[in-house]
Amino acid sequence: MDPLEAVAAAVRQAREAGYSWHEIREVLGNPSPLPEAGDLARVVIDDLAHARWADVSARFDATMRDQLTNEDLAQGWAQVAGSAGAYRSHGDTGAVRTGEFTTTNTPLSFESGEFVARIAFRDDQTIAGLYILNPDAAARS
Repeated sequence: MDPLEAVAAAVRQAREAGYSWHEIREVLGNPSPLPEAGDLARVVIDDLAHARWADVSARFDATMRDQLTNEDLAQGWAQVAGSAGAYRSHGDTGAVRTGEFTTTNTPLSFESGEFVARIAFRDDQTIAGLYILNPDAAARS
């Protein structure tokens, strides 16, 4: 039996024995995303849309806090709004686990354009990365 068939058989046995997909991913070294990641991303997006820069930066990890000021956040959001108009809404958030981070992607709708909010969370729910990307760039990375 080749190694992939052996893993597939072990996964089937684990599922039949009642193990959850989360437990299986953990054993295989592919832990699940933070369960709260979608809610956390929506709160951050809401804070951005309502100019609550201090609320966003309060969620930053130490590296982000040292690198991105409230003024930088305001300037970045203003740049997006300047090119795409006023923020309107967001779509459903997707989350994936990559190493020690959970990365979320949330479609954003503005008056005359679409963007994607990509936020990387640590397990302690602090923000390790925050990007507003055009959809093409988000799809490539």
